[in-house]
Amino acid sequence: MATSDGFDIRGHVSRGFEGVREAFAENFVRRGELGGACCAFHGGEKVVDLWGGIRNKQTSEPWEQDTMVIIYSATKGLAAMTLAIAHSRGWLNYEERVCAYWPEFAQNGKERITVRQLLAHQAGLFALDEAVDRDLVADLDRLAVVLARQKPAWEPGTRQAYHAITLGFYEGELLRRVDPQHRSLGQFFQDEIAAPLGLDVYIRLPEAIPNSRLATIAQPSLFEMLRGFGLRFTLEAMNRRSNFHRALIGSQFPHDEQRIYARNFEVPSGGAVGTARAIAHAYSVFATGGRELGLRAETLELLAAPAIPPTRGFYDECMKVAGVQFALGFMKSSRALRFGSAGSFGSPGAGGALGFSDPRAGIGYAYVTSKMGTRLTGDPRDVALRDALYSAIPASSGAVGKRVA
Repeated sequence: MATSDGFDIRGHVSRGFEGVREAFAENFVRRGELGGACCAFHGGEKVVDLWGGIRNKQTSEPWEQDTMVIIYSATKGLAAMTLAIAHSRGWLNYEERVCAYWPEFAQNGKERITVRQLLAHQAGLFALDEAVDRDLVADLDRLAVVLARQKPAWEPGTRQAYHAITLGFYEGELLRRVDPQHRSLGQFFQDEIAAPLGLDVYIRLPEAIPNSRLATIAQPSLFEMLRGFGLRFTLEAMNRRSNFHRALIGSQFPHDEQRIYARNFEVPSGGAVGTARAIAHAYSVFATGGRELGLRAETLELLAAPAIPPTRGFYDECMKVAGVQFALGFMKSSRALRFGSAGSFGSPGAGGALGFSDPRAGIGYAYVTSKMGTRLTGDPRDVALRDALYSAIPASSGAVGKRVA
């Protein structure tokens, strides 16, 4: 199938889901899509699997069936899956204090921080005072020492501040402490989730993946950022002294000038590389009982439960927005960003990527792109796809929220 602009659209949709294919094609014609993919599972069955456009704006190479791309903070949902497995295996209690598993963490006012608070961006650890570079991130033992020394920016549990990059580092060390094999988070994800399910998504991209399978990200202009994000948010991101700018330090580490993305390197909050198909499949397992991964019903019930706010409520001190909600490493659907039905959990990524699980509707969904968007409350390309998806499921129609032009 080709759009009126000549973009080639490939893949399939099940009967009744043709509207998703139409929305995907319209993204290229009406919403400025460059290249991307969308996949959805319903009741454990793959009902949407689409890809198209180009993966590299500079070379005009096409997006192929197996093209992978960085998903930035959508990585957080994949990282949270590893801790959910640890919980199901009895290694981790979300209500326990972090220092029960990681004694060195109990420094500088962090003694009472619970796992739940840490995973909900309520620990006040959104930035590191010590210098962070690639060498430090690659040395997990050294990184653990720096993480343990960090002092919270305020009393833990009182405020929410988006731990854009540090969350994954703290999650990774926590997982190393509870895993009997003491694996890195990326290795654990590969061994316990990606390999068993046959997924093409990596938090630790291996050497074996050739550049020809990787899409690049076309960046927005300053004008596009101002028009989409707004002046206040753009200035916060550019101001080196702002909480948000400090929270983003390290977000550039997954990129590699020679190899597109770094190999054998982990940024568990923002460096995953994969296909929409793989991400949707993982979320589908979480939406349909989790049998394939040995997930317990108790764990899944906790993931679907409402987020618990800090004492000062759901105002984010980094993003300077109200209403964004986090729980157990995932973002929850809220008035700030609506996705799925009640109980849904997932994670969006900078530029438009999104993956989530909707247990009520039995949906696992993912969208990825090679063109960075500039919306905070739902990229129009992704929202159009989700609207079309839920319109095909009468019992869940209306769950997504607003429509887009």
